Amino acid sequence: MAWTDERIEKLKELWDSGLSASQIAKELAEGVTRNAVIGKAHRLGLKSRPSPVKSDKTKPKAAPKKVVKKETSKFVTLLDLTDRMCKWPHGHPGDDDFHFCGKSSEPGMPYCAAHCAEAYQAQPPRRDRRQQQRAPIR
Repeated sequence: MAWTDERIEKLKELWDSGLSASQIAKELAEGVTRNAVIGKAHRLGLKSRPSPVKSDKTKPKAAPKKVVKKETSKFVTLLDLTDRMCKWPHGHPGDDDFHFCGKSSEPGMPYCAAHCAEAYQAQPPRRDRRQQQRAPIR
């Protein structure tokens, strides 16, 4: 596909009229792709336009929900848990008093700070572990 003077003029007209790159490619036909239109428009220095995909900034974003423990229940059940609550289980799942911690979890973690400290323990460096495993030769 060659960019003739006629095609370039038509591209400029369609671009200025506000058609999308896909629509312009269909108008020009014969081997012209959306990416070819975008590349040529860029090389010609045509004014850029906002992306229709990224134009959701006009919609107001919902405020983050606050985590509120239920006052009526003494325990946090599976149905009460949210992404920002500690999921550390207390008791056995078959018991009536089985529940979860429910405190605010650490960012990116499933547990609160106290339960993270209990669940994730740092390993000593490898060479230190090897020295601990070796029995002294006597």
